[in-house]
Amino acid sequence: MDPRFRGLFNAQITPERYEWYVRELSSRLDCTFEFRLAESPLFLPDDFKRSIVDAAKAIVAQLSAPSRIEQMKRAIPARWDTPGMDALPSFTQVDFAVVRDKNGALVPKLIELQGFPSLTCLQVTQRDAWRDTMRSMDGLDREWSCWFSGLDRDSFIELAKRTITGDHDPAEVILMDIDPPKQKTYPDFAATKLLTGVDAVDPRALTKRGKQLFLGNTRVRRIYNRVVFDELIAKKIEIPFDYREELDVEWAPHPNWYWAWSKYSLPFLDHPSVPRATFVSDLDRVPDDFTARYVLKPLFSFAGGGVNVEPTAADLDAIPAADRHTWCVQEKIEYEPALQAADGGGAKIEIRMMFLRPDDEAKPVLAQNLVRLSRGKMLGVDFNKQFTWVGSSIALSPES
Repeated sequence: MDPRFRGLFNAQITPERYEWYVRELSSRLDCTFEFRLAESPLFLPDDFKRSIVDAAKAIVAQLSAPSRIEQMKRAIPARWDTPGMDALPSFTQVDFAVVRDKNGALVPKLIELQGFPSLTCLQVTQRDAWRDTMRSMDGLDREWSCWFSGLDRDSFIELAKRTITGDHDPAEVILMDIDPPKQKTYPDFAATKLLTGVDAVDPRALTKRGKQLFLGNTRVRRIYNRVVFDELIAKKIEIPFDYREELDVEWAPHPNWYWAWSKYSLPFLDHPSVPRATFVSDLDRVPDDFTARYVLKPLFSFAGGGVNVEPTAADLDAIPAADRHTWCVQEKIEYEPALQAADGGGAKIEIRMMFLRPDDEAKPVLAQNLVRLSRGKMLGVDFNKQFTWVGSSIALSPES
């Protein structure tokens, strides 16, 4: 969006430079990508950067209020209520759409949030690959930052290591997900190994001895938790421990934050960047202009799964009474196609503001970002397969 750099980039990006970027990123991680890599980074203007930073920090501050946390803990199902929940999550994602306000200015608008990890280490490698791609482009050969809170590449990696491994040997820490090589997020798992030394492990490979977990003969002292519960539930996967057990292991993040800080949190927030949201169980009538003005969202799904962008009263009626507290209606957000693509037209932008909190930090630290570009009805990769200038990207600013 920053006009200082957008024109320079669009005039010099070529299919060959884009293909070099994709090959280079894949080569550095020794893997292929199951999701699309966009043809461009996002260049953040200073005024918009200040606005989105302020909004993200304000929203996390509201989420961190103990009274709100107690209310949000109601989202934790008894079947998955894990002992030892910490005061605040070690990973937080706050997702914003780029929209126009009534005065025509570009502003951030909250889409959703998660007390769960994202592509923490991949974004470092993605930033590096874009920096090196732009070294051959006039006016763009400079150091670029995707970080906040005064961080640079080295200090971010140090923060990420502290958050993922705590004070343990990386050999005693695992990144836990179901069948890691088959996950679309595997490139991030490869980047995590590259930057922190932590391996990705399927929970079914673990054994439990008393209250302790082992991978072979190595005791697992800390779990970088990437298991998405809806996948675990939908596939009826059996694992060698029960989340309700008192285990002698540290979690980063603790599993309960998957439920507590989620789309379930949206109705508890009050900020100009937050659209109105209401639990379906709290609706006493169908909202006016329901289909035109609202979306219907399941509270516990990923990658846009189950979101209804043109809901009807019949869709509301179809939700069983026992499940209505797990859905919300949210004010519809009109994305602005604010990134001017070199092939004509614009792309819609979603920016994920990523917070990390090591065990010795009292508050989450705004650390870095992730960007998704779209020309489809929704931002998920599955909704943009037929388009170019869409997919995974990153927001960059010149290093000061």
